[in-house]
Amino acid sequence: MLDRTIPFCNTIMKCSDDAYRDAALPDGFSIVSYQPGFERGWAKLECAIGDFDSEAEAERYFVETYLQKAEWFPNILFATNEANEIIGSCIAWQDMRGSSCVSSLHWLVVDERYQRMGIGRALCTAVMNIYAKRRGLPVYIHTQPWSWKAILLYVSLGFKLQKTDTFSHYENEYDKAMIELRKITTEEQYELLKRSSEE
Repeated sequence: MLDRTIPFCNTIMKCSDDAYRDAALPDGFSIVSYQPGFERGWAKLECAIGDFDSEAEAERYFVETYLQKAEWFPNILFATNEANEIIGSCIAWQDMRGSSCVSSLHWLVVDERYQRMGIGRALCTAVMNIYAKRRGLPVYIHTQPWSWKAILLYVSLGFKLQKTDTFSHYENEYDKAMIELRKITTEEQYELLKRSSEE
């Protein structure tokens, strides 16, 4: 479970690396695009980590945000286990940056029982491969310090913390975020985050 006692600060990341990578998964796991009914699995995952107060609220948000056009469905990725249960998700999406559309990575989530198995890395890599194929770079992420483990994952995939840049409606709170990240990461991890920051 995410530690939501860590203060929320808008944290913006960006990746311009167009390298195509292997989205390797453990045996028995797969990455598939959205299929009808998967919204219920997504809602269950997001509710379990506290992003929504109820599965009904999460499902409604998903349907209203992501299921309005069928041509978007291939961008909505899910990780499944051998029993075809949804155990993770990540979405390749578009947001506005000023008057232009930019690529963005939305809602990386992995069932707590399947974390530390490379599922999150594989999902992120699969999303980035969508953009590499379409030349849809750079890719932005909006996150927050309580997702510090995900931030370290994003850095390992070529994302950089943005000191001033932003997208959508987010206010960049880099300085506040780094203060909080310094409290919860090791010295080595924090130095890595500093080196992975850019204007």
